[in-house]
Amino acid sequence: MILAGDIGGTKTDLAIFKNEGGKPEVVAEQRFVSHDYAGLEEIIKEFIADSDYIITDACFGIACPVVDGRCETPNLPWVIDSRLIAEELRLERVALLNDLEATAHGIAALAPADFVTLNEGVPHGDGNAALIAAGTGLGEAILFPDGASHRVSASEGGHADLAPRNELEVNLLLFLLNEFEHVSYERVLSGSGLHNIYRFLRDTGRAHEPEWLAEEMRRQDAPAIISRAALEGGCELCAQALDLFISFYGAEAGNLALKALATGGVYVGGGIAPKIVRKLVSQTFIEAFTAKGRMKQLMEAIPVRIILNDKTALLGAARFASLQAR
Repeated sequence: MILAGDIGGTKTDLAIFKNEGGKPEVVAEQRFVSHDYAGLEEIIKEFIADSDYIITDACFGIACPVVDGRCETPNLPWVIDSRLIAEELRLERVALLNDLEATAHGIAALAPADFVTLNEGVPHGDGNAALIAAGTGLGEAILFPDGASHRVSASEGGHADLAPRNELEVNLLLFLLNEFEHVSYERVLSGSGLHNIYRFLRDTGRAHEPEWLAEEMRRQDAPAIISRAALEGGCELCAQALDLFISFYGAEAGNLALKALATGGVYVGGGIAPKIVRKLVSQTFIEAFTAKGRMKQLMEAIPVRIILNDKTALLGAARFASLQAR
């Protein structure tokens, strides 16, 4: 049996898979609130405590840079070490992957219904592909073809410097520099990033904040409230914030596509995209994606698809463990 996990700043999904014919199949699964636990080991112990399954392989996708089987999660006060988890599970080894690396491995396990197409493009099966995902943070990865499938390269490109494209975005950058020593794309492309954009528009007088909205945001998760109000059309400030968020999303997805020369396609994953699909399918994302000057024609030929399946990273971790076990 394979123990696989998708560990993020908000939630942790663990599952046990049986591996038949190289296609992992879920036999047990549970979701945990990450901040409720002192570390991953504590969650693993709780998950397998009453299980009779014999774990033979394990892999976890984690939202942080993994170096030599170890990582310190930026959105959680955790240190995760594959060697310590292997000792706990009495295994020879445990694989730790960046969460986007795990998601990239999971793409091959998805069905056509798991995607929404933003740009048909002209796909090249032998070309590089790229993955970008906004959620609690912003993740990026590159997929390189190896003749049979793809090899995955993890990345921390979401922490690269934010590049404003116009006067409004320059002012946003200056606004954020008053709060943060370094302003990366993650400061605008994440749950907290959407809130940052909202605060900028509100505090610089570009749109009015209704009292009912301010009250809701004091009681509930601000990014979720902003997204919902924007999608329902009940708040001009929220609509402007989400539109700017989507424009940044398209621009940075395009930046990643250029750097990876992703003629094989760009995938948009993460927890936010499936919730705002009907806004992403508008022209705002693709216009920003393709607005690369002399490279516009190249960008228009790159397929772009949203991943709807929120278990992709979990499937990828299981798939990676399965391949390692062969």
